[in-house]
Amino acid sequence: MMKQKQWLKCFALAAGVTFSSMSMAAGTLTVSSPQDPGSWDPIDTFLVNWASVATNMYDGLTYRGPDLKLKPALATSWKISDDGKKIRFALRKGVTFHDGEPFNANAVKFTFDRLLGDEGKKGPQRSNYSAIDHVAVVDDYTVDFFLKAADPVLLTKLAGYGAMIVPPKYIQEKGEEYFNTHPVGTGPFEFESYQPKVGITLKAYPNFWGDKAKLSELKYRFISEPSTAVAELQSGRVDMVIPPTIPIAMIPTIKNDSKLKIMSATSPTVYALRFNTKNGITKDERVRKALIYGVDRQAIIDSILGGQAEAIASFQSAISFGNDPKMKSLPYDPTKAQQLLKAAGVKPGAQVQIDIRGNNATFNEVAQAVASYLQIIGLKAIIKPYETNVLLNDIVPAGKTGAMFQQSWGGWTLDYDNTAYFMYHSGEKWNPYDSDPKLDQMLEAQRSVTDQAKRLSMLQEIAHYTADRALEMPLYSENAIFGVAKRVKNFTPVPDSRLRLNDVTVE
Repeated sequence: MMKQKQWLKCFALAAGVTFSSMSMAAGTLTVSSPQDPGSWDPIDTFLVNWASVATNMYDGLTYRGPDLKLKPALATSWKISDDGKKIRFALRKGVTFHDGEPFNANAVKFTFDRLLGDEGKKGPQRSNYSAIDHVAVVDDYTVDFFLKAADPVLLTKLAGYGAMIVPPKYIQEKGEEYFNTHPVGTGPFEFESYQPKVGITLKAYPNFWGDKAKLSELKYRFISEPSTAVAELQSGRVDMVIPPTIPIAMIPTIKNDSKLKIMSATSPTVYALRFNTKNGITKDERVRKALIYGVDRQAIIDSILGGQAEAIASFQSAISFGNDPKMKSLPYDPTKAQQLLKAAGVKPGAQVQIDIRGNNATFNEVAQAVASYLQIIGLKAIIKPYETNVLLNDIVPAGKTGAMFQQSWGGWTLDYDNTAYFMYHSGEKWNPYDSDPKLDQMLEAQRSVTDQAKRLSMLQEIAHYTADRALEMPLYSENAIFGVAKRVKNFTPVPDSRLRLNDVTVE
């Protein structure tokens, strides 16, 4: 009996099709993701769990892979003007969207007109691209980006999230709501089906412009409960569990299973407990500093996180441009904490509510430890878990949190601007409480500086300033931890969880 590949080759030759042009995609990879983003439109989201799926469906003008190096994608090259205010992109020819619509300069202009216009106002992505004034079509495969001011991070931003190129005709004909649940891009996998809160299925796109998918199908199941996700991995019903699902305590269980392995990468993802600076006792900076002094964060890292995390002094990881390795956080000093609470007039037994994402078992342990430390300095900490989408979409942006609330942030550009602007600038979605004109000016000023040494100094100054104001309790940066079946081959764990799986195979 002929082997399958030989038979296919003979069939192809008989049909007059060259073998090299045929897709040999085979096999299904099933991935457990902890969250359904709720919309697959690039401008509707900031979520890492969106990117872990959608990076397979969409392309940007640029691409950043697991090696963190920026490469051409839908743009084959670019030229930046001397003043940094104009970028000319040469676009890739012969690319089609999954619906057959051609990719060209009009698609790029449509994407950014939409992102910077009324539709983009509804989502969280527009301010990331605020340096762009407008996009002009030069010809079918050349576009000019005209900037209000130079943006030294823009080329990286164009590799993800809101900058993913979308199909004009499809969206105009089908409408925005339909596009949310029936996405179309130019990536190696195309949309097949979506069941909200259950899963999404993609299939190999045979006309992809780059290295075609080796898998025939890619399934994501939305499993929020970590123990369930790990059980499904052990049973073989899923092949991979992606961050931030796997609790540290369950790593040995996976390592001890002969069919499974743990893979991890240094990650830009950071965790903090941010403060309500507008209402209640945490309106007082002395109280915020007391809470930081009152918690032994290093002990929490050592006892709960098992070597898979590092302490942070500002809300960024060690691989973030803007991190100051010499910066120190406030030390554990419960006596100092009690003195500050007394000076601020906070009475023993005062209540502090900590809002967290309920599906992160590891962070739940961290929050319990924080609550215990706060009890030692005389406070009563109440932990209030929320379903993740509720906390992120309804509670935090509306300013309805307690005194402290969990913030986990990927910082996927590896540049502190992408974190700091969203966290601290007045009016931003993730800054529902604080307004600081001086900080606003600092954040805006660094965005137009092209001298990297000067800009690094400015970003480090922002980190020190926010720490001095105690806008959050910095906790740790955590490795990106993947649980993977050994039948999965050619998978590289990525620091930012933006999974591109076209080279992956399954045995």
